[in-house]
Amino acid sequence: MENKEKKGLFEFVEYSAESAERIGYSNYSYWKSVFNCFMKKKAAVAMFFIFFVLVIFSFIASAIGKYDYTELRSSLMDAFTSPNKEFWFGTDNLGRDYWCQVWYATRVSIGLALLVATGECVLGVIIGCVWGYVRQIDRIMTEIYNLIANIPTIIYMTLIALMIGQNFFIMAFSLIAFGWLGMARNVRNLVMMYRDREYNLASRCLGTPIWRVLVKNIFPYLISVVILRLALSIPSTIAVETTLSYLGLGLDIDTPSLGVLLRNSRAYFLSYPYLLVFPATIVSVITVTFYLVGNAFSDAADPRNHV
Repeated sequence: MENKEKKGLFEFVEYSAESAERIGYSNYSYWKSVFNCFMKKKAAVAMFFIFFVLVIFSFIASAIGKYDYTELRSSLMDAFTSPNKEFWFGTDNLGRDYWCQVWYATRVSIGLALLVATGECVLGVIIGCVWGYVRQIDRIMTEIYNLIANIPTIIYMTLIALMIGQNFFIMAFSLIAFGWLGMARNVRNLVMMYRDREYNLASRCLGTPIWRVLVKNIFPYLISVVILRLALSIPSTIAVETTLSYLGLGLDIDTPSLGVLLRNSRAYFLSYPYLLVFPATIVSVITVTFYLVGNAFSDAADPRNHV
């Protein structure tokens, strides 16, 4: 009787490979989880939306403006005109429409920042991965890092501006050439932490190429740090460009940028504060935006925060 009861309670199930796969399947997606975690941070999402609108509007503003940013007014009476229906942001000391100048300068500064941030990221990650993984070059790379990092960037930029020139691409490549240091140092430290883990040792014993170990086994652990450095590099580049332009070492005078406008306004802002307020406000918005977005996206990219 007891055996009959047990036989009724339990029965063998036929094996099915398809059912086994379906049971063991996980619908976890790393980038989907990153997106979901980021979307939970409402302040960061709002800041990202503001930056997106700012970038789009910098292209639209020139089209809806009444004048070109290089156009000089025929009458000196148009110089230092306060904001009004004709000139929405007023005019500068030469009578040029400040609306078009500010938005064109915003487009130039954001383009420079994105180019420099991308270049620093790519160069810093490549050098940092090789630096941290190949033990033989650690000493020489550390000495090169110390040599470059201990000399103020302003000295490099001054020499480049005086010896080579001042334009968009010269500044971009100059900032990339000395801006990869921070990214490379962070990546190097993280690679040294993960390179001797058991799964990496096993991969090397199986003959896995170094590049594959770096890309498949180690790089996923670096994504959150790389994203944070990339996001913070954008406002940092705009701040450096603004400082250099203020000192006369930035872009040439024929290429408006936020830094150039701030430099030009320093002699007039007490009498005409709008010349300083508009570009300074945009610089502040970009800086705060990417600080919040960068931190939020870095936290979202950390797998430990995924549920």
